[in-house]
Amino acid sequence: MGKIFYVMGKSASGKDTIYKRLLDEFPRLKTVTLYTTRPIRDGERDGVEYYFVDRKKLDELRSENKVIEERTYQTVHGPWSYFTVDDGQFDLEREDYLMIGTLESYGRMQEYFGRDMLIPIYIFVDDGVRLERALEREKMQKTPKYQELCRRFLADDEDFKKENRVQCGITMEYENRELEQCLDQIVGMIKGYL
Repeated sequence: MGKIFYVMGKSASGKDTIYKRLLDEFPRLKTVTLYTTRPIRDGERDGVEYYFVDRKKLDELRSENKVIEERTYQTVHGPWSYFTVDDGQFDLEREDYLMIGTLESYGRMQEYFGRDMLIPIYIFVDDGVRLERALEREKMQKTPKYQELCRRFLADDEDFKKENRVQCGITMEYENRELEQCLDQIVGMIKGYL
């Protein structure tokens, strides 16, 4: 039976970089593309980072009972939804997967597939470093959304508080102070399962 290795962490913790490096390290791991109603960012491609859809498509997928988990955030630009869809991307009888998401989405995936099917990879970094990284990333956008950056930064403290992590069974944390050292720890853990 396959496993879903699930990368998560607060915004600007380096989880996207770690996710991409793990895909390079473990090419046999399958990926799942999530869906979102948020606008596409500079440099993103539809069907790669996310499937970018409108609210009408989300409602359609809901009515077909295909939405596994869904989160909607009230942003300064209106509601943005992120969701995982049972659209044929999963085959846990034959494959192992690498996914990236939030603690909330991880918990819902546990409910859907069973707790023993998911392996958490929780990335953390000092809040000051996270804020610096987030600000630099936002500055590179054609139209920086600084208010949204601040909203996300503050929301992460609530979303990833210790009692929420414990409730989801997360006991191991990977500190991303030094990327290569952090990756080595995660790679070793994954190799233990494969």
